[in-house]
Amino acid sequence: MKKEGWEEEAVQLLKDLMGIRTVNGKDGEKPAAEYICQYLNNRGVKAFVQDIGEGRGNVIALLSGDDADKGMIWNGHLDTVDYGQLESWDRPPWAPVIHNGFLFGRGASDMKSGLAALVYVLGMLGEAGKKPKTSIQFLGTCDEERGGTGAKAIISSGHMMEASTLLIGEPTGCTVGIGQKGCIWLELEVRGKTSHGAYPEEGCNAVTCAYEAAERLADWIRGHDHPVLGNATAQVTEIQGGIQPNMTPDVCTVLMDIRTVPGLTYEKILCRLDKVFQGISLKSGGIPSLTTTIKNHRISIEADKASWGVSQLVKSMEAAGIKEAYSGISYFTDASILAEGKEGLTTVLFGPGSADMAHKPNECVRIADYLKAVRALTNMASARIEDESDN
Repeated sequence: MKKEGWEEEAVQLLKDLMGIRTVNGKDGEKPAAEYICQYLNNRGVKAFVQDIGEGRGNVIALLSGDDADKGMIWNGHLDTVDYGQLESWDRPPWAPVIHNGFLFGRGASDMKSGLAALVYVLGMLGEAGKKPKTSIQFLGTCDEERGGTGAKAIISSGHMMEASTLLIGEPTGCTVGIGQKGCIWLELEVRGKTSHGAYPEEGCNAVTCAYEAAERLADWIRGHDHPVLGNATAQVTEIQGGIQPNMTPDVCTVLMDIRTVPGLTYEKILCRLDKVFQGISLKSGGIPSLTTTIKNHRISIEADKASWGVSQLVKSMEAAGIKEAYSGISYFTDASILAEGKEGLTTVLFGPGSADMAHKPNECVRIADYLKAVRALTNMASARIEDESDN
């Protein structure tokens, strides 16, 4: 990375991307996809926009390398969450501002700094006419913050290439993210029997049965842990039931937010819930019934430290002056869609942003960390590890 003035170019790219409003649910991501597409095409990297309607789009690019067997996929999402209460911000969140070595604005950490780092490295290599050691496909996806429409469209269209490593530019504080919790939104609908509130023994309280089932299931889920991700979590986030104060409720719907760790599958969770509810039904005279619906399912992710992708990233980081450190995240990313069913694909997360800043007022990223991430990704793309003094 001996190109003069590259730091300013890299920071300007990040500012440009942050200046394009891509709030999920308000702004379409297609303008950001078109900007990146033009940026890469102008620098000799083949890119195109996948239009998925309603102002949304993905950007897909390919930089061919010497080794086709160990292809890498680099992914970053284009959208951000909303700003929240504007009075909580010290400055307008849609206008990126540099202050005391930090760049402030929505998306600074989650994850336009990671996105810009990926794009800048590919553009720099393309402009210089340098072939990476292995082919790199870039996937800039829309709607990551909600339904994952962009990632799903890439999978359904067959645009994702075969690769050995999937790198997601989510905020990890420049650590190696080797684990990601999965997510299940599980709905329980319990039907009981109504009765007069003065005679509850003549009915079967659906609210009581549903809540007991959810809490017993949650206790069991919390008993599963992981050395990097910690304990699985589960909680009731919505509950609806009841007719009026003097009637035993005969229907109750509970929604649970469950964050899983590797090894804890939705099949195991549903099997446990069935056993739990059998006991509840038995003590209630066999009256209550249960129907379950999975509203959202994202798989958990775990990477082997000995894999090529992880070891190559660690070496690339060290050459850029970043100490080896590992982390895991509790929220889901597009990795849970892109990596599902892909045996042999190592998924790793790496980005300059901080997860602690995500979705919060005064979101920011340290510019020095952003530039270090650019150096590390440049090393990883070239697979030619250089001393930091040579960068």
